Amino acid sequence: MKPKLKPKTIILRVVIAFFSVLLVIVLGLVGALSIIHYGPSEAARDLLVLSAMETSAGHFLATWFLPKEEIDRIIQDNSVVPTDVATNPDLIKIPDWNDDNDDDDNDEDNPKFDKNKIEIVDVSGKTYKGKMMIVYDPSRVYVGTPTAYGKDKEGVRVIDMAIRDNAIGAVNGGGFEDTNGRGNGGIPIGIVISKGKLMWGEMDKYYEVIGFDNNNILNVGYMTPRQAMDKGIRDAVTFGPILIVNGEPCEIKGTGGGYNPRTAIGQRADGAVLLLVVDGRQANSLGATYTDLIDIMLDFGAVNAANLDGGSSSYMVYENEIITTRASLYQPRRMATAILVSRVDDEQE
Repeated sequence: MKPKLKPKTIILRVVIAFFSVLLVIVLGLVGALSIIHYGPSEAARDLLVLSAMETSAGHFLATWFLPKEEIDRIIQDNSVVPTDVATNPDLIKIPDWNDDNDDDDNDEDNPKFDKNKIEIVDVSGKTYKGKMMIVYDPSRVYVGTPTAYGKDKEGVRVIDMAIRDNAIGAVNGGGFEDTNGRGNGGIPIGIVISKGKLMWGEMDKYYEVIGFDNNNILNVGYMTPRQAMDKGIRDAVTFGPILIVNGEPCEIKGTGGGYNPRTAIGQRADGAVLLLVVDGRQANSLGATYTDLIDIMLDFGAVNAANLDGGSSSYMVYENEIITTRASLYQPRRMATAILVSRVDDEQE
């Protein structure tokens, strides 16, 4: 009869077994990454580097294996080329909801232009799936924020902003300080304008601005907060890259980024706002590149479009429920801004 093992011995063996398995997994992962980084496929290496460098917490997947100069070159060779073309507001013709002229194809008598209409459309491609929210009345789209910003402040989860404001829909907005993926949304990056009030940004510093003016037209481009306020920008955030300007897609170099969860915003010629969220880091949805975002936005008729914050920040809310698949296993992140869609008047009463 075998002697009965002591509890300490059992625990020790379990611990040894656990760390042995963990070691094998780590070595396997390092080996696989080494093959990708140093193997024969430069395309696979570039996609891994781009995908890793686009997430705050995943940089080590690239920096462990390649020098900074090589990583910078890969990013430069696979990017969206910045544009200095200004948004042309004349390309957007928002229907006059109060015009009773039956001969006008863009009036409220045409059911195609029901200003209260919101559509949720499934999108998919070879490496991704997601959802597009189409908001027919652009005046309903605005920037949601916490009550204040600062080092001693924290952001608010997108779904909580939607519930707080009684918004019918929402997606994540602009960027925020996020060192090593530990940011709490307390300090935005760039400009934040909400309902006509400048809440963040240095007045004469240029930022990549994504925002709506008082005529409810989406403007994308580089400007200072002073210029934005003078231009009548009512709601805006900073992120990027800009994807489409005046109906023309921006120039793409290489793959146009890695595969990641993405959020983007656009506007059609009839004024309808396009809010896109692509799932990523999932078995059935690796994610999308910037090229993918441009193709999707063009398919939906975007005249202007820009990329918003992505990764673990990306998700869509509708009627107080998250309707896309988040990349993170943890609770939704606290954000500096969200893009919110207000309810129509009769729904608020």
